[in-house]
Amino acid sequence: MIAPQHMASLGRTVIVLGLVLVAVGLLLSVLPRVPWLGRLPGDIHIEREHFSLHVPLVTCLVVSVVATLILNLLFRK
Repeated sequence: MIAPQHMASLGRTVIVLGLVLVAVGLLLSVLPRVPWLGRLPGDIHIEREHFSLHVPLVTCLVVSVVATLILNLLFRK
């Protein structure tokens, strides 16, 4: 049998995961409309005959820094 305090904790965890999934879904629907995302200076794009390579280095760094700042603000104790 699961103790009541564990059930409450599990309930909060499920709610937070649901909110995270909703936020990710909203971001995925909005991000294609951001024209500069994936085309920042420092992103590598090589195009040759029958070959194309895109490595969004700076875009990944920017997204990582923004996500870190947001998560630190949300989970600060």
